[in-house]
Amino acid sequence: QLQLVESGGGLVQPGGSLRLSCAASGASGSIFRHYAMGWYRQAPGKQRELVAVLLRGGGTNYAESVKGRFTISSDNAENIVYLQMNSLKSEDTGVYYCNAEPYGGKPRAWGQGTQVTVYS
Repeated sequence: QLQLVESGGGLVQPGGSLRLSCAASGASGSIFRHYAMGWYRQAPGKQRELVAVLLRGGGTNYAESVKGRFTISSDNAENIVYLQMNSLKSEDTGVYYCNAEPYGGKPRAWGQGTQVTVYS
């Protein structure tokens, strides 16, 4: 069963940067052949929302609110997905979750989440 572990969250001032990592284990070979890998976030009192997704073949999609500031990337050999977050704003505060959405019949997977707090 696929397991996802996020890291890299923390406290940062507006305008700062953070890089989140999501390490996947339990998969046979490259997870990117079998899953679309995404980052979601959930702010207090709000629904979980998609931030960025990395598709098979390298395509990416981003929420409008993070375009030009966030970049999703991967280390295919190590089955790690990154989210580079630049020019952070207070509205980026939330718990960030890594998600694996299968292309086939496997179950989706979620990480436990990592807290990002942007404060002034």
